[in-house]
Amino acid sequence: MNPGNQTHVSEFMLLGLSEEKKMQPLLFGLFLSMYLITFIGNLLIILAIITDSHLHTPMYFFLSNLSFVDICFTSTTVPKMLLNIRTQSKVITYEGCLSQMYFFMFFGQLENLLLTVMAYDRFVAICHPLHYRVIMNSKLCGLLLLASWLLSASDSLLHDLMILRLSFCTELEIPHFFCELNQVVQLACSDTFPNDLVMYFATGLLGVIPLTGIFFSYSKIVSSILKISSASGKYKAFSTCGSHISVVFLFYGTFVGVYLSSAATQTSRKTAIASVMYTVITPMLNPFIYSLRNKDMKQALKNLIS
Repeated sequence: MNPGNQTHVSEFMLLGLSEEKKMQPLLFGLFLSMYLITFIGNLLIILAIITDSHLHTPMYFFLSNLSFVDICFTSTTVPKMLLNIRTQSKVITYEGCLSQMYFFMFFGQLENLLLTVMAYDRFVAICHPLHYRVIMNSKLCGLLLLASWLLSASDSLLHDLMILRLSFCTELEIPHFFCELNQVVQLACSDTFPNDLVMYFATGLLGVIPLTGIFFSYSKIVSSILKISSASGKYKAFSTCGSHISVVFLFYGTFVGVYLSSAATQTSRKTAIASVMYTVITPMLNPFIYSLRNKDMKQALKNLIS
């Protein structure tokens, strides 16, 4: 493959979800609405946790960080998509593409690690309730958060640096609404084996290990709940982690769904449409899941609004 090989490019073309002109106003309105719901919903969660002293616990500390990450995660892709639709331009600069890839991977990985940390928090709360405050102290919470940020930043930086070594062809059209790592790598004329190797290694290390940690935590949680004799006690214990389980299934389920759909179809446009689930829909639904299934959060939101 060598159709006009060049070592450096100045811009890429984001083809978006549809090239039909009459679809653009509909897409603009739909994605603007979803973005505003995501932004406002997650912002309300953060403000409710900050203003309510009853929610100043490790669980809500991590939830407020998760809401912040959801806002940032969606903000890396949707505003640029809306701008492109509004200006009828599909161009994104090379530097802009690298930046978008970095922050998209960074906040996506950070959400993955935060969900793992939140699973550990629920494990300690249910399996070791008497030692919960001692184990989940402010120092440990801060260290877990810092480690999550550093690991996510390192992973994203590594992928971006691997992109810098690639030379690209004159075919610079990305059949997506944002600079997705795999799509950009496929445009390269140079050898992409090292990039593929790093992607698979990173997925194994920072994808499988956190998921394994979540499964381990919940296996212990289920085991502890089953030992509780009263039905009300079981319900109370399960209700403290029900929202988190829902978000975990939504987050990983959409990722797996997109992966399977991309493997089953050769159409990149269909993969782009499927990816809307984890880039937009999941961050939008998270505030509803945590507010509708949590009495303390409901009360905090009522107090904030009133």
